[in-house]
Amino acid sequence: MAEIHQFVYPAVFVQGEAEVVASFPDLGITTEGESFEEAFLFAKDFLRVYCSYALKFDLDINKPSFFTEIVEQFKNEKPMLVDALLFPRDLK
Repeated sequence: MAEIHQFVYPAVFVQGEAEVVASFPDLGITTEGESFEEAFLFAKDFLRVYCSYALKFDLDINKPSFFTEIVEQFKNEKPMLVDALLFPRDLK
């Protein structure tokens, strides 16, 4: 049976002047959207693409920080956990 992978990483959301920036401190990747909802959806998709690429090419992926550490470190922003499911079709 094919394996399903789940990744869960903390992301930090920051309201800019015209956009919401979503960054994953553990992975060094960032995306943005026009609203928190859009930024969250883009972050979720970006995490899926990032992790599928890393698995396809056997690259190391940093382990996620504890969420409490991210909350403490980014007190004035909005940290959230973002997950990505990878199915066998994503790794072809």
